Amino acid sequence: MISNRIVSPCVSICKNDDSGYCYGCARNIKEKKIWKDEGTSNGWKKINLKEITKRMNSIQLETFKESYNHKINYGISLEKKRKIKKNNS
Repeated sequence: MISNRIVSPCVSICKNDDSGYCYGCARNIKEKKIWKDEGTSNGWKKINLKEITKRMNSIQLETFKESYNHKINYGISLEKKRKIKKNNS
């Protein structure tokens, strides 16, 4: 069965800056809650993904894209993979 689920932009760097946006995914607390709501539409998620990437500076955007694509392809963000590997060492 093919899933049309849009993967959460969380890349396991969960710390907000002074503006209230997460360093890892550039979402605010309200947006994070909306993503967790099972009733949230894919349309809203697609729009939000565009909005959050516009908030990122070039370095943040580059690392976000790398980790988010890894999460889409392998089911785990690069940061989470690194943390697991570190804990298993």
